[in-house]
Amino acid sequence: MIELLSSATVTVDKGAKKDLYQNVWRVPNYFWFHPQTLELAGFHLVDGRYEALVPTDAGWLWSDQLQLFLGTHERQLRCFTVEGELIPLPEEAERQANEQAQQRAERAQQQAQQAQQRAERLEALLRSQGIDPDSIA
Repeated sequence: MIELLSSATVTVDKGAKKDLYQNVWRVPNYFWFHPQTLELAGFHLVDGRYEALVPTDAGWLWSDQLQLFLGTHERQLRCFTVEGELIPLPEEAERQANEQAQQRAERAQQQAQQAQQRAERLEALLRSQGIDPDSIA
């Protein structure tokens, strides 16, 4: 469970809601994040009680349920892999895929141009040797 804090809800989110998730719903992991202050805290359930998660040197918190780290990147709550790689947001992943497709298309176009230039050079060489390239089957 990840709770987004606001000035209006911070007391309830850190108190009554945390107790509810711990005592009634027994949610294994509970995190809160405040988008304005960038406060990030996390807890995991141990013997029925929440224990605070210790952040990494980067300030990230491990989520057993997600098998990912939670942390901030460019003032946003983001997920990171075990290896520390930022998991792209859907729009970032789409942009990356589009950029990769464009790069592949550009490479294919360059290869086609190189092949055309090679064919033209070979044709010129054949003509210089008195051979009509169009007559070759």
